[in-house]
Amino acid sequence: MATINFGGISLGMPELSHANGKGYGNCVSVKVVPRKRFVSASASANSMESPGSATDQKPEIELEFIGPKPESDGKYPVERAKAISGEKLLRNIMSDNKIELYATYGKVMNCGGGGSCGTCIVEILDGNDLLNERTNTELRYLKKNPESWRLACQTIVGNKENSGKVVVQRIPQWKK
Repeated sequence: MATINFGGISLGMPELSHANGKGYGNCVSVKVVPRKRFVSASASANSMESPGSATDQKPEIELEFIGPKPESDGKYPVERAKAISGEKLLRNIMSDNKIELYATYGKVMNCGGGGSCGTCIVEILDGNDLLNERTNTELRYLKKNPESWRLACQTIVGNKENSGKVVVQRIPQWKK
C-alpha cells in the first residue's frame, strides 16, 4: 500500500478489493486504513531561516502625512503609514490608510487616479530621493509650482530596494 507524507501528516492510500472476492463484478468496496499522525521537529545552528525572517522582508518606507491646517493648539496633525518600497502609488497608500488627500473641490471632481485632473497635489517635505522622478503629467500640471509639489496619483513610493522616511504635506495650496 502506498503512503503519502505531507509535512507532519502521513496518509495511507485506501486498499481496493472487489466485493465478491473473485476479481470481477461491478461492486467495489473501499477499506480505509488509518495511519498514525506524527510530528517531528529538529533545530540546528545551520538550519535555514524561517519565513518572515529579516532576509525575507522587503524594504519599507515610513510615511508621515502632515495636515493642511493647524489644530487649535497651533500644531499640525500628523498621520503615519508604512508601505513596501516600490509597490504602491502615494495616492493608494493614502486611500488604503484613510488619510485625506483632496480639498473640497477634489473630493467631487477628481479623476480617480488617472493623472488628468491635478487635484491630488501634495508637497514632499523630506525623502524626495525615495520617490520616482516627476512624470510628464506632473511636469504639465505642476510647471508653475515648486519642485517639491507632486501629484499623489503619479508618485511611486520607493524603488523596491530603498527604505527610509518620507514626510508629506497634504493639500499644500492651503498653506499660502
